[in-house]
Amino acid sequence: MGSVEEKPDNQLLILCASQTGNAVDAAERLGREAERRGCPSVSVLSIDEFQPSDLPNQEAVIFVVSTTGQGENPDSMKGFWRFLLQKNLTREWLEGVNYAVFGLGDSSYQKYNFVAKKLDKRLSDLGAMAIIERGLGDDQHPSGLNYRTLMFVCQTTRVTDLKDLGMQIERARSMTPGKFSGKNQPDCFLKMTKNHLLSRADSGKDVRHMEFEAVSSSIDYEVGGVLEILPGQSPAAVDAFIQRCNLDPESYITVAENNYVFPLIPFQVQPRDKENHGSLNPSSFPMKLKSFVELTMDVASASPRRYIFEVMSYFATAEHEKERLQYFASPEGRDDLYQYNQKERRTVLEVLEDFPSVQMPLEWLVQLVPPLKTRAFSISSSHSAHPNQVHLTVSVVSWTTPYKRKRAGVFIPAWFSKGSLPAPPPSLPLILIGPGTGCAPFRGFVEERALQSKTIPTAPILFFFGCRNEKDDFLYRDFWSSHSQNNGVLSEDKGGGFHVAFSRAQPQKVYVQHKIRENSKRIWSLLTQGAAVYVAGSANKMPSDVLLAFEEIVSRESGVSRGDALRWIRTLEKAGKYHVEAWS
Repeated sequence: MGSVEEKPDNQLLILCASQTGNAVDAAERLGREAERRGCPSVSVLSIDEFQPSDLPNQEAVIFVVSTTGQGENPDSMKGFWRFLLQKNLTREWLEGVNYAVFGLGDSSYQKYNFVAKKLDKRLSDLGAMAIIERGLGDDQHPSGLNYRTLMFVCQTTRVTDLKDLGMQIERARSMTPGKFSGKNQPDCFLKMTKNHLLSRADSGKDVRHMEFEAVSSSIDYEVGGVLEILPGQSPAAVDAFIQRCNLDPESYITVAENNYVFPLIPFQVQPRDKENHGSLNPSSFPMKLKSFVELTMDVASASPRRYIFEVMSYFATAEHEKERLQYFASPEGRDDLYQYNQKERRTVLEVLEDFPSVQMPLEWLVQLVPPLKTRAFSISSSHSAHPNQVHLTVSVVSWTTPYKRKRAGVFIPAWFSKGSLPAPPPSLPLILIGPGTGCAPFRGFVEERALQSKTIPTAPILFFFGCRNEKDDFLYRDFWSSHSQNNGVLSEDKGGGFHVAFSRAQPQKVYVQHKIRENSKRIWSLLTQGAAVYVAGSANKMPSDVLLAFEEIVSRESGVSRGDALRWIRTLEKAGKYHVEAWS
């Protein structure tokens, strides 16, 4: 049965699941449109930030979901979807919940908008009531992804566009940010104690081992976990943004207290000389505007969404700027906007500098500037081995855009969360595949098992690592070597092994999947002993190439067809014995 808790009145929840950002763009635009049309309370969340068990308590929910690959869920939706498939959920579980589904897809693919279609069916099967037929956005449509079917929940208040700026700015003062909810108070504050280069200095890669210690509290995490860090921003970029927007860095704003610092509104600008804040709402607190920008608004890293160009067009006073912004915001200008914005990785600050006649109030800037988000890193240490420390393996990204503009990645409040690689029990045999920085979580796995092996029997670990060559980027070489010798947990004497694929050390490129095939019999032996497979690394071709290698091994060693081998591997996935953590 559905929950008997009282449901919030007139609240609209928008949940988005995105792989490339299109669903985020659509969800944020929908949220703002709903508020402009009078919806009193709108929340926009990434679907992985919402507890699916709370779904029966919602009055109205819109799902904005994309389809990836061959009909696959976006990574952020996988946990939510697993929850919905639980057999103990009854046909009345979502009774009284109103919902709608909007899908984003590409009709050139065979499983067009498959995720939206199956989500719509599952919600209906669980008793939820669709208040409009699902909408399917098609990237092949001449007008691009069409959002018109998303407007059905808004109340009848009609504010048709942004031209009545006075009304819009006043409404903006009471609007929610339309962004994902911020983090709660950090789990801890960390101090960096070590930062050394793992890759060779002239190799073209900058991979670092970083160690942090807790400053004021103890920390707790499991191997396979994730550390999220709030990055700092360049003070020069923050100052330039404030100056470009004609803001007073010394003025104060008030920020809602109930969600720590990061969710941004309700707020209002206070005069800089106002010392008495006693009249402020007790649920809010004053904050200097410059600090607010530094901690919450990503002004010099993230590229703005398409919606900002539409809004900027109404604030532009130079006609040629207005026309260009309107073109970028139109379906016809989509390709040129991609070249100008996403491909060049332009920041909000750079876009504003390119259109100097645009002057937007702070209320709108808060709405439109991408929020400063935490960066997630796989933890590469064992808490048992380092009780008050956490170690990371970080690849510092730098690249040149098509127009030869140099770009570098950003890099402390910290949050711990579970990753997609669950901590294994010591009795579970492991087959680990982690090329490049994909080795990061497995360094923690090996540390933990080495510590466990001193007091209890432990199962073997077979690890496949990959890099370009031994000199440039053989990450943690001494660490792996020490544990693969003298009865270490990676040693053949213990039933395990350590194998390296050097992709550039010889004319014929060798990758981890080649080393996996070379060890076919050993892998099959471990699989028949109940081993679990863990794969971590780049989301490009590596995970699928590794899966194909395992499919071939199962087929060859067991004598079954390739189709049956793949089905056997799928049973491993369902049993929690085949895990993948990949990133782009």
